[in-house]
Amino acid sequence: MPGVATILIIDDEAVGLQIRKWVLEAAGYRVLTAEDGRTGLRIFGGEAVDAVVLDYNMPEMNGGEVALAMRRVKPQIPIMLLSAYLNMPDEVIRLVDRFLPKGGGPRPLLRRLAELVAPYPEPAETV
Repeated sequence: MPGVATILIIDDEAVGLQIRKWVLEAAGYRVLTAEDGRTGLRIFGGEAVDAVVLDYNMPEMNGGEVALAMRRVKPQIPIMLLSAYLNMPDEVIRLVDRFLPKGGGPRPLLRRLAELVAPYPEPAETV
């Protein structure tokens, strides 16, 4: 869909994943979801994605491992890391474009995401 940014959300918590999906869709984004890092990487490699919202604490692959794999494939795609942990390792923070603590509600998420996704220009008005 031209003019609509596609966001990939990766989170192993189904409720949080669904809520973020609804919030982002209500804000006008096209949203893809994955419940684990491996599925997220498969989607990331096969879809045109404009940004990623990534949970840190997940089984099998944590957010740092997923972000590192994403940077190797498509380093230009912005990644926002979400976590309830406030003291993230520096090497993980360096892999992502934004860090957002969980629990802040939809406004900080939408604001930080808007900073990452280049605005799509409105059609020029003809006079």
